[in-house]
Formats: sequence, C-alpha cells, structure tokens
Amino acid sequence: MNHTALITGASRGLGAEFARLFASKGTNLILVARSEKELNDLKDELENTF
Repeated sequence: MNHTALITGASRGLGAEFARLFASKGTNLILVARSEKELNDLKDELENTF
C-alpha cells in the first residue's frame, strides 16, 4: 500500500525531520515551504539518501 504525506514548513525544523522520517519509510512526499532554495536542498538530500 502506498502512502502519501503532505508536509508544510518542510524546508527546516520539524517539517524537515518529518520529511526525513517519512522518506525513510518509503512514503511519497508533497513538500511545501516558503524558501525554494532550502526546499530544493532538502529534496536533493532526500533523493540521494532514500
């Protein structure tokens, strides 16, 4: 079964930690944040790690 999580404030703090946690479990992620650069940095990190 595929799961999807929508995470707001995903570029840092708790939002980023939840993104890492859910990504480690194979969850599809929809990430929303104000900082496009920080969000892209997190996206790159998650793609390279998981």
